[in-house]
Amino acid sequence: MNIEVLINVTPQETRVAFVENGVLQEVAIERTRNRGIVGNIYLGKVCRVLPGMEAAFVEIGLDRAAFLHASDVIPDGQNGVEMDEPVSINRLLHEGQQLLVQVVKDPLGTKGARLTTHVTIPSRYLVLMPYGGSIGVSTRIEDGAERERLRQLVYKARGDRPQGYILRTAAEGVSEQDLLQDMAFLDRVWSKISEREKSSAPGACVYSDLPLAKRTLRDMVGSDCTQLLIDSRGTYSDVLEFAESYVPEMVDRLQLYTGERPIFDLYNIEDEILKALERKVMLKSGGHLIFDQTESMTTIDVNTGGFVGSRNLEETIFKTNLEAAQTIARQLRLRNLGGIIIIDFIDMSDPEHRRSVMRALEKALEKDHARSQVCDVSPLGLVEMTRKRTRESLEHVLCEPCGVCKGKGYVKTAETACYDLFREILREARQYDASEILLLVSQEIVDLLLDEESSSLAELQQFIDIPIKYQVETQYYQDQFDVVPI
Repeated sequence: MNIEVLINVTPQETRVAFVENGVLQEVAIERTRNRGIVGNIYLGKVCRVLPGMEAAFVEIGLDRAAFLHASDVIPDGQNGVEMDEPVSINRLLHEGQQLLVQVVKDPLGTKGARLTTHVTIPSRYLVLMPYGGSIGVSTRIEDGAERERLRQLVYKARGDRPQGYILRTAAEGVSEQDLLQDMAFLDRVWSKISEREKSSAPGACVYSDLPLAKRTLRDMVGSDCTQLLIDSRGTYSDVLEFAESYVPEMVDRLQLYTGERPIFDLYNIEDEILKALERKVMLKSGGHLIFDQTESMTTIDVNTGGFVGSRNLEETIFKTNLEAAQTIARQLRLRNLGGIIIIDFIDMSDPEHRRSVMRALEKALEKDHARSQVCDVSPLGLVEMTRKRTRESLEHVLCEPCGVCKGKGYVKTAETACYDLFREILREARQYDASEILLLVSQEIVDLLLDEESSSLAELQQFIDIPIKYQVETQYYQDQFDVVPI
């Protein structure tokens, strides 16, 4: 598989595109004025304990207090030890208490950031758990002998130190020397964090994760990446220096892009991003998907559309669902959708067809960096799944609610607004002793008042026995109006 990573850098933002065999699979965007804070470590101060929610709000210097659940708090004296029973939040924390916390979820919508005291610090091959005692290995390293080799190397190098480690997928096949260098680097980072914790005031950030370009190289680029193109000379130099120190195998694949065309025009990435913001996604067969993203969940509806097949209905449905499974997995990555996701595949009567579609979906999701969990088809024919959400979706990063519909996705018809206007005129005429009434309305309502509803307006004017005048407001939306008694 040919995998390329394109990094577009401007003073305002950094954008990263992951392209597999010429097809855009994933986009990451980090804006200079609104950088994500996932992975950052803060010296927090508990401002409120909520026993009813088994949680607390913690001030970390942001506009909104962050949320810390009891399950994410390490009890005193229990570092690295699993508790048999959950401990009450009142026993874990108290107001005014200072503690080291790490952000696991950016503020999303109206919700504050999500925190944990289970601090982790990632490097290329390892993740340090300063308060944990276990040594884990990524499940993506499947070879049993290699898993044991890596575990023994880290166990031996750790000695009597209490911290734990997780061996990342990139650690597969690396030498003992590389692992020792990674461990030494993580130890130095943790020492600096501990020093800053002692000298910092509550709300201070004591550790910031790497910027997007370097983070991409550390976390998201594997051995199957054929090249990484960067269109900024300064960023290229920084990333190259970082690669020489921490990801030497990627040095030869790093390239400075100097072409005249914008780097995101190479694979029509700009067009693909625009398509990823649309509600409807066309399938090659002629079918289509409908994505509806709400605050609580995302729903995906599969339709055959213009695909009529060539054999029978069941075969047509099966082929559409198979194609939809592949496209859904790609769209989840591309749109960065997370949380609860409900997929409404077209109903299939053949159990083997249902199993094949589920296998296709699960296989397509294996390429995803975000962890997901897929349930079997429910009795209603729906597939329920979750995808880990840490950052805002592509739609939330690039868009805002419509100023006309306020995010509802619809507006009242001009006819409905006109009848609302008539009721408001009656209300105002009865409430005020006015000599005339002035209507401030949109052009759409005026067109109705002069045409289909002209007789209704005349009858209303005769009924209230007050002259009615109108004035077109070009800035008013279709269903917006004001009634002004004069």
